[in-house]
Amino acid sequence: MDLQIALLLGQDGITNGAIYALLSLALVLVFAVTRVIFIPQGEFVAYGALTLASFQAGKLPGTLWLLIGVGIAVAVVDLVVAIRSRQRRRIPRIIGWNLVYPALAAALIFALTPAELPLLAQVVLSLILVVPLGPMTYRLAFQPLAEASVLVLLIVAVGVHFAMVGLGLLFFGAEGSRTPAFSDGSLSLGSLTVNAQTLWVLGSSLSLIVVLAFFFERTIYGKALRATAMNRTGARLMGISTVMAGKLSFLLASLIGAFSGILIAPITTVYYDTGFLIGLKGFVGAIVGALSSYPLAALGALLVGLLEAFSSFWASAFKEVIVFTLIIPVLVWLSLTTHHVEEEE
Repeated sequence: MDLQIALLLGQDGITNGAIYALLSLALVLVFAVTRVIFIPQGEFVAYGALTLASFQAGKLPGTLWLLIGVGIAVAVVDLVVAIRSRQRRRIPRIIGWNLVYPALAAALIFALTPAELPLLAQVVLSLILVVPLGPMTYRLAFQPLAEASVLVLLIVAVGVHFAMVGLGLLFFGAEGSRTPAFSDGSLSLGSLTVNAQTLWVLGSSLSLIVVLAFFFERTIYGKALRATAMNRTGARLMGISTVMAGKLSFLLASLIGAFSGILIAPITTVYYDTGFLIGLKGFVGAIVGALSSYPLAALGALLVGLLEAFSSFWASAFKEVIVFTLIIPVLVWLSLTTHHVEEEE
């Protein structure tokens, strides 16, 4: 291995690590707020990329029908609860978010020709369809079990993952898709040439991390999420709705996942099940951060990206094994240094 190859591998590792870092942050956020190990995170990556690819191919993405179907299911559940508890003031909001919003999204897509729109408009339409699936998933699958043990929530997360993978196969088929690069060209840094899409990935990832940091530090909703992550009972006593916090954390996780998928779609072929492996590598980064530290999770994700890139050169057949083996010494270290606390009954 010479310097040129090392630089190229480092570039690939940092690019992949930036995506893994975003997913790691989302996983840490969801676990801290809801105690859910969000296995389906990777499916939002695939849904975001494949929805954009469908628009660019002139096809109607299956995520539109999924949004309408899940919206109806959430509306039915929430309307029944609102009527039984005599909270009729919630009915207009329930109908608006779960029925009117999907209908407006469908009307917008049918009125336009997404394949002829600029890339930015296609990206926005993709996010409009995919991102609301996050809080809707929380409402149907996790909110009724919010007080269950972590193990039960993990089992439910695995079930949601399998359901979303199956729906992805149904909606997008077994063929992979790749979208055109956001822009052409490259940047020369000495002997290293960085293509424009890599710059898009790095710049967008860094910008999103900065926006998230501002959100958590400066906004009331961000502070509510931080309070819920620190102490759910204390946050509830202070008037913070843990239901709202759960939905908001899933909204942010689905936004990060879908946006990450859109970023990587031009540099790798995305299949209906591609997101699972990408999400697992983000999970390794989150484990490095002990599912609690955002900076350590981001650094761990960058380490995963670099380890994956260099192991693909030295032992490409075992690169996945090498990456996932990283989790073993981390878990051993955490088990030796962390005091076990029994869950509250």
